[in-house]
Amino acid sequence: MEESLGVFAGTMSATLDSLLPRADGPEGKLFDAMRYSALGNGKFIRPYILRTAASIFDVPDTQYLRAGAAVEMVHAYSLIHDDLPAMDDDDMRRGRPSCHIEFDEATAILAGDALLTLSFEVFAGVETHPDPQVRSDLVMALAARSGGGGMVGGQMIDLESEHAAVDAALIARLETMKTGALIAFSSAAGGVLGQAGKDAVNMLETFGFELGLAFQITDDLLDVEGDEDDVGKKVGKDVEAGKATFVSALGVDGAKHEARRVTDRALSRLDMFGARADELRSVAEFALARNN
Repeated sequence: MEESLGVFAGTMSATLDSLLPRADGPEGKLFDAMRYSALGNGKFIRPYILRTAASIFDVPDTQYLRAGAAVEMVHAYSLIHDDLPAMDDDDMRRGRPSCHIEFDEATAILAGDALLTLSFEVFAGVETHPDPQVRSDLVMALAARSGGGGMVGGQMIDLESEHAAVDAALIARLETMKTGALIAFSSAAGGVLGQAGKDAVNMLETFGFELGLAFQITDDLLDVEGDEDDVGKKVGKDVEAGKATFVSALGVDGAKHEARRVTDRALSRLDMFGARADELRSVAEFALARNN
């Protein structure tokens, strides 16, 4: 899995490089910041999930690479804004200075805005899929999963939950929205590109939501047990900020048990796809066992 992901990362970097703008004019600093964040040492897990789901339905390379690049743009935008002093106030991301440290806060905000809007431009392009209904479905789904009812809403709950008494149910909602929504979109998008039936797309989306929850629980655990050099950013910040996490609610052992339970539930969603989903199953196990 790691070797396959490494090869894919090179291909995805090249795709992103071809889609991200360059300019020597007065807006050049903005484009530099966009490229710095989107191309900077990312694991490309979300595009890889999209690609792996798409492979079940034999989606052409060009389609899933463009779609994966657009998803990574949304993810990069979310990290830029998440790191800002008004949010999580992180100076390091992926082992190097966060966007607002490397450039400045105003440029970082604009770079995030530009990456988000560029992602919709890529999804709407005819090169992503010849069928306009497929492109429209992808744009609608991404808007739903990345906005107030998904990733952005999850971030709001996260901010409101700091230093507050929060139960496990609300933490699950927070983490499902903040992290799970974009992973769910990535998984479902593979089926949409492949023009799979509604049942298949819905099952892939459910798998993605549960995988995303397990992924975020693992992130919570890495903040407590991870090595800063491996994680690529400062650890221990969740406790310092009083953030609501599964570790704070259930303890380390309880969070590990919950991550395993949610992963097993996610894996069961892939039964309908048989052996064609084996690589997607490997992604779920990798997400659970990772150290960064």
